[in-house]
Amino acid sequence: MKLNEINIRDPFVLPVDGKYYMYGTRGSKNFGEASGFDVFVSEDLENWSEPHEVFAASEAFWADQNFWAPEVHVYNGKYYMFASFKADGVRRGSQALVADTPMGPFVPLKNDATTPRDWECLDGTLYIAKDGKPYMVFCHEWVQVKDGEMCAVELTPDLKDMAGEPRLLFHASEPHWANKGADSYVTDGPFMYRMQDGRLLMLWSSFSGKDYVEALAVSDNGDITGNWTHLPDLLFEKDGGHGMIFRTFEGELRFIMHSPNLPAGDERPRMIPLVEENGTLRAK
Repeated sequence: MKLNEINIRDPFVLPVDGKYYMYGTRGSKNFGEASGFDVFVSEDLENWSEPHEVFAASEAFWADQNFWAPEVHVYNGKYYMFASFKADGVRRGSQALVADTPMGPFVPLKNDATTPRDWECLDGTLYIAKDGKPYMVFCHEWVQVKDGEMCAVELTPDLKDMAGEPRLLFHASEPHWANKGADSYVTDGPFMYRMQDGRLLMLWSSFSGKDYVEALAVSDNGDITGNWTHLPDLLFEKDGGHGMIFRTFEGELRFIMHSPNLPAGDERPRMIPLVEENGTLRAK
C-alpha cells in the first residue's frame, strides 16, 4: 500500500531493526464504536503492508468507543502503546498497553484509564525525564474545560498508574495564533522532541482560524518540569495535524501527520522532511 491508500488519523511511526511500524486511529472507526488498532509495516517509507491488527479489545475491556491515537514506545525492553478510549457514561481517558514485539498483541496494563477518571482526557504520550522518571503528557479536553489544557503527570515505573497529581503546562488559548475570543480552544496530540542542542520541544495540535494546525512549544529548563513558551511560527498551518517526529535509518528527520483533518474517510498520512534550525524545526 502507498500512504495515499491508507485511511488513518494520528499516524505514529516506530523505526525498529530496519523496519518502520506505523500505527494510527482507524479512519473508518474514528467516531463511534471501535474494537482495536492496526499496524502497517514498511522498509522504505514508500511501500506499506496491509493492516495487521495489534490490539483487539476483549468483551471485558472497559471501553468500546473512540479508540484514538495509538503510539508505541520502547521502554525497559518492551513495547508500550499509549492510546485513548471511551464508553457510554464513562469519561474518555488514556492508558498504556504492553507487548513483546511491535507487532503485538498489545494487552492493557489494567482495565481502566490512567488519567484522572473525573476528567475528559486524550492523547497521552510517554516522556522520560532527565532523571529517568516516566511521565505521561496528555490533554485535559476542551469538551470539559473549554480552554483545553496540556498536562503532565509522573507515572509509576510500570506505567500503570499516576505517581502524583497532574501538572498544568499551558492552555490552548495562549499562543498568538489561537482564535482569540472563541468559545473553546483545543489541545490535541502532544509529542516530545529533544533537539540536538538539548532543548525540549513539544509538538501539538489545535485550530487557527478554521484550520487544524501543528504548533511547537519549548521548555525553559529542557525538561517537562519547565515553563513552556510557544514558538511564533506554526510547523504546519493548512488543515493537518496530530503528528509526530522520527528519524529514518539514514538519520534524516521526518514529520508525519494526517491531512486533511475532515471529512472522515479522507484522512491520509502525510510525511514531510524536517531540519533543526535556529532553535526550532522547519519543513525542509
